[in-house]
Amino acid sequence: MTQLSLSWLGLGPVSASPWLIGLLVGVAWLLAQILTWTYKFYEKSRRLQCFPQPPKRNWILGHLGMIPPTEQGLKDVAKLVDTYSQGFISWMGPIIPLITLCHPDLVRAVLNASAAITSKDMVFYRFLKPWLGDGLLLSAGDKWSSHRRMLTPAFHFNILKPYVKIFNDSTKVMHAKWQRLISQGNARLDMFEHISLMTLDSLQKCVFSFESNCQDKPSEYIAAILELSALVSKRHQQLFLHMDFLYHLTCDGQRFRRACRVVHDFTDAVIQERRRTLSNQGIDDFLKAKAKAKTLDFIDVLLMSKDKDGKELSDEDIRAEADTFMFGGHDTTASGLSWVLYNLAKHPEYQERCRQEVRELLRGREPEEIEWDDLAQLPFLTMCIKESLRLHPPATVVSRSCTRDIVLPDGRIIPKGVICLISIFGTHHNPAVWPNPEVYDPFRFDSENSKDRSPLAFIPFSAGPRNCIGQTFAMTEIKVVLALTLLHFRLLPDDTEPRRKPELILRAEGGLWLQLELLSADA
Repeated sequence: MTQLSLSWLGLGPVSASPWLIGLLVGVAWLLAQILTWTYKFYEKSRRLQCFPQPPKRNWILGHLGMIPPTEQGLKDVAKLVDTYSQGFISWMGPIIPLITLCHPDLVRAVLNASAAITSKDMVFYRFLKPWLGDGLLLSAGDKWSSHRRMLTPAFHFNILKPYVKIFNDSTKVMHAKWQRLISQGNARLDMFEHISLMTLDSLQKCVFSFESNCQDKPSEYIAAILELSALVSKRHQQLFLHMDFLYHLTCDGQRFRRACRVVHDFTDAVIQERRRTLSNQGIDDFLKAKAKAKTLDFIDVLLMSKDKDGKELSDEDIRAEADTFMFGGHDTTASGLSWVLYNLAKHPEYQERCRQEVRELLRGREPEEIEWDDLAQLPFLTMCIKESLRLHPPATVVSRSCTRDIVLPDGRIIPKGVICLISIFGTHHNPAVWPNPEVYDPFRFDSENSKDRSPLAFIPFSAGPRNCIGQTFAMTEIKVVLALTLLHFRLLPDDTEPRRKPELILRAEGGLWLQLELLSADA
């Protein structure tokens, strides 16, 4: 027995077993941890009092569930931005604060900070991890910095130029399908359904040099990607399934793992086949063959990429980056394209002006295809695309976890450890930044109207060190597809108004339906 002296309590020595001493030490340690956490929480809460706060639902839930991923939820965001034009604080339950920023002056401080200071917040992105691994979207620190440098050449205009032909060809396949449907009396089409398949068709050619013909026949790989996107969106809305061990027990969890295997097996097979070809031919003959074919796909670039120390990417790294590009490249582009078609259907005067611009550009050209140099010759069409991306941004929010204090221009501080939400939708709909923000007005992006506007007022592809590396790829595809579509079809609004649905990207409940009218060659 050990003697404990309690003279400081006015008591004599007390015998205590080692177990009791261990218990007392454990309780003291736990109490110290609780007191430390409580102090840090109240200190952080005190520092956050400078941010305005909307009324909570109650003390337990905080603001949880007040902004659902629905049309009404987006309207509520617009109301909050109208009230709190700089930003505001909300609480997930009683103890987790979120800072939402919706003004370019404050957004700049977070998005332009070093990627090491404001890393991607895994609370909002971690469900993608089993699928996308440590690709650019989810990686952090030195790995992210190294991969970003290595992948940048894959999006150089010399690599992107040949992809324009792929975009033309995939669009023609989609248009041929539309013509068949219209001839059969089916002129009412869901833009998301058709354009998602078209973008995936293009991506498989650009990433893997693979002809899937997925627009005309079922593809297990394409079906798996679409299923994974839907399952991740669904899981976000089911709080009790945020715990991995519970999710893996559900039918959705099992479907998610099966779809991951299909996607990973396909990508792995392409990588192994390409490594064998590269090994057998040697890099010089390999590049000569690619030059003759006038295309260097994404896998090729990744296989030949090396970091500053001469180290190549592993097969696992290549798979993660390829899967990330397939995910990010199809959903965001499909959303952006679908909504710009909708906005032009709602505004026939702008649609017709875009059409005349395309016709004038392609007059006398055979075949009627968009080329790389044409992209800069479509100013009004570009303005219409940008205004649609403002009104309907594919990603409505991005999140960052602050690894150190962030000082805002007005002197307020976002404390280390706080999750910061950059509301792209809120910034784009902020009446303090954009007059009459709900009105579709392409002339906002006229050079004269844009010259005094902050570059952070328009951030459909985010901004700063962690901006979207594929934004030029996406804008190129959107321009090609939109120009060719307006050349051959008239877009008419459907009888039912779409209800916006912000998931991983901005969708429409039940699809985004438009009426299509085939234009005659001399129309």
